[in-house]
Amino acid sequence: MEHGELTVELIERMGRDQRARSEMTGRVAGDDAWARVRDVDIDNTVWFMEVLDQYGWPRRSEVGPDASAAAWLIAQHADLNPDFQRRCLNMLAQAVRAGEAQPSHLAYLTDRVRRAEGRPQLYGTQFWYGSDGRGPLQPQPIEDPERLNERRRSVGLGPFAEYASHLREREHDDGAPV
Repeated sequence: MEHGELTVELIERMGRDQRARSEMTGRVAGDDAWARVRDVDIDNTVWFMEVLDQYGWPRRSEVGPDASAAAWLIAQHADLNPDFQRRCLNMLAQAVRAGEAQPSHLAYLTDRVRRAEGRPQLYGTQFWYGSDGRGPLQPQPIEDPERLNERRRSVGLGPFAEYASHLREREHDDGAPV
């Protein structure tokens, strides 16, 4: 697969991911909507595993910023395969150090992986409705909250309070889970 083909495929797969998630309305999405999301996530994960085996992490200079973001999104939503997500985190970290990926993407994936491992997040990117799914939208546990905004600033993320407010407004506006 050439870089141009990889770029197109990454962007198309990001589109499928976002379309499937856009069908989820309300706090508790129906089983059909979750099944569609799961199917897209599984398909994207299997495909992306092959891409990483063959080419390594898609570098921004080779696939462009949109496809680079798509690569991160596919990794971000590979929750059904935590070992693969951890592998993606390591590869994305190398790409960020080389200036080939967004530091903010690394922050989101770091929090996602830490959450899956039962550890507190570092950047405050992951929210939930509590362990029973019925509480108010709230951040999952955060390590060293006093330094949260400092860590967020270091990767190009805005203040936590603004991010939390945005998520709550989005939830209120469309009812979709975040």
